[in-house]
Amino acid sequence: MDDSARELLDLLDIERLEVDLFRGQGSGGETPTRIYGGQVIAQALAAAYRTVPEERLCHSLHAYFIRPGDPSIPVIYQVDRSRDGGSFTTRRVVAIQHGRQILNMAASFHIQEEGWDHQHPMPDVEGPENLPNREELRQHYLDRIPEERRAEFLRPRPIEIREIDPRDLLDPEPADDRNHLWFRMEAAAGQSPQMQHILLAYASDMNLLGSSLRPHGLTWFRKTQMTASLDHAMWFHGPIRFQNWHLYTMDSPWTGNARGFNRGAIYTRDGKLVASVAQEGLVRPIKPK
Repeated sequence: MDDSARELLDLLDIERLEVDLFRGQGSGGETPTRIYGGQVIAQALAAAYRTVPEERLCHSLHAYFIRPGDPSIPVIYQVDRSRDGGSFTTRRVVAIQHGRQILNMAASFHIQEEGWDHQHPMPDVEGPENLPNREELRQHYLDRIPEERRAEFLRPRPIEIREIDPRDLLDPEPADDRNHLWFRMEAAAGQSPQMQHILLAYASDMNLLGSSLRPHGLTWFRKTQMTASLDHAMWFHGPIRFQNWHLYTMDSPWTGNARGFNRGAIYTRDGKLVASVAQEGLVRPIKPK
């Protein structure tokens, strides 16, 4: 297991302070300037899971990002045991820094039951084997990245990503809002079903808001817009084995009023739909001074 994978697993192994009170590390995720949204969601889900019977797995979560997270200090997670029913368990989690909420989340957990099955088919796209990974793509930008930012830009990360139609990060052309990537974390092998959910929740925030930027020729690295996740919803449909390749197919059916709406579907390599995601984000133009 490489160092970046071990660091992520440690990051998501939150500390219990009291019966329903937990502490998570703030630094160490995808971004250094503020806490990556997927990290707060994953830690909040980890806190909820610590209060739920082992046989009940999360089937849905709904979170609101309220304030940017400060990576220089820990995050406190307070769990409210909303309901323990015969088939479903409901939890509410509040993430706190500097005495104020930075996220609140509701999550529901369900026993395993038999029922009818159907799903939409997985898109027919190129497999991951011949696609460049994130590190290989970023090597092409080194001559256009300020030297003081290169170490962070090239820092090893635990989630392996292979985009099917990558755009130029610094000078993008307008593109279709529909986009696809393959991702996995080999170190997820042997992890519990609960941790598989937590890891996928962490990864589900990657590239999603970028779908609403694509039609407008924007990326995270442009200084023409302010972007931030406003909310995040996720539904788990089947067993997760995140050590294997999964296809994340995303689109953005609407952008307007300085917001962008984004959707995602996550499939196993053999085409089984295992999770769905929806998110709205801030996409605010920055006015020239």
